[in-house]
Amino acid sequence: MLRRAILESWPLFLGMLLLMVSNGLMVTLVTLRATDLGFTQTEITFMQSAYPLAALFGCIAAPKIVAAVGHIRSFGALASLCSIAALVHMVTADPYSWAAMRGLAGFCFPGLYVVAESWLNGRADNHTRAALLSVYFITQTGGAALGQFLLYLPDSQGTLLFVIVSVLISLSLVPMLLSARQSQSFEEPARLSVRELFRISPLGLSVGFLNGLSQGAFYVGLGLFGIALGLPGDQVGLLVAAGTLGGMLAQFPLGALSDRIDRRLVIAGAAGLAFLASLAVGFGSEMADKTIATSGWLFAAVGLVGAFMLPLYSLGVAHCNDRLAPAQMVAASGALVLVMNFGIFLGPLAGGLSITYLGAPALFFCLAILQAATALLALYRLALGEKRAEDTGTALPVGHAATPVASRLNPEARE
Repeated sequence: MLRRAILESWPLFLGMLLLMVSNGLMVTLVTLRATDLGFTQTEITFMQSAYPLAALFGCIAAPKIVAAVGHIRSFGALASLCSIAALVHMVTADPYSWAAMRGLAGFCFPGLYVVAESWLNGRADNHTRAALLSVYFITQTGGAALGQFLLYLPDSQGTLLFVIVSVLISLSLVPMLLSARQSQSFEEPARLSVRELFRISPLGLSVGFLNGLSQGAFYVGLGLFGIALGLPGDQVGLLVAAGTLGGMLAQFPLGALSDRIDRRLVIAGAAGLAFLASLAVGFGSEMADKTIATSGWLFAAVGLVGAFMLPLYSLGVAHCNDRLAPAQMVAASGALVLVMNFGIFLGPLAGGLSITYLGAPALFFCLAILQAATALLALYRLALGEKRAEDTGTALPVGHAATPVASRLNPEARE
């Protein structure tokens, strides 16, 4: 049954893979090309922050757009705007227009995810929801990592890769639209207020915010970090890929461990290890020259940072779900996504400005502080003596790009 569900959903996964390859490539490409054009690190930081800022509004507006005009028209219109945004980078060379295009993409991509996730929900049943969510997570994370390897393509004019981004987004339309079912209905997810969710699970919501800060600093700051170390563009992409793949590989083992013991212990432990790994990269990059940085040590260390840091959001979501009634899970996901995206918006500012004013290693010292805060908060909640939830669920993988609609794939969520 699961195999059949995956085979029936391959057009959705293929379309999402193409979208994530293009989006993953674009994050690093924009930083590299902006540096070549002479943008300052501060300009690049604020330009890149336009994406998560617009995504905050996109997460709110996307379900309304899909509910109003339907899946097919929503996906076609939003994908076309993303494709245009990529091409505009080829004909302009100032941080303001580039920030506007990053903002346009940030507003549109959540809508594309909403469409993909709602179609996937329509194909899932109670026996396949968790597995399809896992495949969806692997597709998202793996696609973002694969996009980094396209930086190895020769691009002497600095335009080829922007064209490839546009082509990939346009190609994603083909399998997604051909698999669409026009009669499928869509209901905008209900919402649970941030204040109410914080009352129910202060640790889960706080982990979501702190991990949003960390991921925003990590993904945007890594490009600036690599450039500051003097790495070539393809090596910068490999650095981002190493961190992303580390997070993907560690997601399932850490989730499985948190299903067996108190999730607060796993959150504290993972954050503590991420703290140590961040310190290792920070101090190591202070002493390393370019030869040492490209020898493999740096990529392995960044992979460890990603392995222990990136899964924390999923652990925080699972901790929240343990304290929610099944009917509240989908609504709570909206608050979690909103809080995380607010953190992702602030993260590039914290990471980028740290590099600008304190040097490249400051990015990982900043990440170390965030991981230490996460670990201490989890230990504090544990020390309060609050019992572990009696009926704990399963920690399912959730990527930073997922929307509240994806939470409907959680088999424990019942309206």
